[in-house]
Amino acid sequence: MTDLRPMLERAAREFTALLRAIEPGQLDNRTPCAEYDVRGLLNHLLYWGPWMAAALRREPAPTVAAGERDTDLTQGDWLSELCTLVDGIVDACGRPGALEGTTKFGGSEMPAPMIAEMVLTEWVVHGWDLARATGHPLTVDPATAEALFTSAQATAEQAREMKIFGPEVPCAADAPAVARLLALTGRDPGWREPQR
Repeated sequence: MTDLRPMLERAAREFTALLRAIEPGQLDNRTPCAEYDVRGLLNHLLYWGPWMAAALRREPAPTVAAGERDTDLTQGDWLSELCTLVDGIVDACGRPGALEGTTKFGGSEMPAPMIAEMVLTEWVVHGWDLARATGHPLTVDPATAEALFTSAQATAEQAREMKIFGPEVPCAADAPAVARLLALTGRDPGWREPQR
C-alpha cells in the first residue's frame, strides 16, 4: 500500500466529525454490521483501539479485566475518549519509523503497516456502519477505498474464517471503490437503517 499517513489523517478527520454528530438517542440503532448496534460498535472501537495504538507505539498491550462482550466502555464520556484515541493513533503513526518493521499486536508479531491498515479499515468500514446507522454523512477518499479494497482482497478468505468479514455481497466490478470494499467485507452498500 502507498503512504498510509495522509490516508489515516483524512480518515481520522472524517471519522471524528461523524462521531461528534451521533446523538444519544441513536445509540440503540441497528448498524449494517449485524452483530452490533451503534453502542456495541462504539464499544468495539473503544476496546480494540488501545491495542492498535500500543502496537504502533511499540508499547505493551493494555491490561484488560474482561473481553469485549463483557465490557461496556460507552457509559462514560465515550466521545471524548474515542476522539482522543483516534488523535493518539494518528500521532503514533506520524512518529519516525512507526510504520516500518514489525510490532506486537497482543501476542503476535505483525508488520507495523498491517496494523495501520487495520486501523484505517476500522475507521472507514465501521465509520460507514455508524454513518448509515445514524443518517450522518461520511466522505471516504476514493484512493483510500481503492487501496483498502486491494489490500482486503488478499486477506478476505482468512478474515472470513476468523469471522472478521461476513460473506461477500455481490457488487458490480465498476462500482465505486468504497462500495466494492463494503461488499467484500460482507456489507450491502445500499443498506439503510430500518424504519421503526
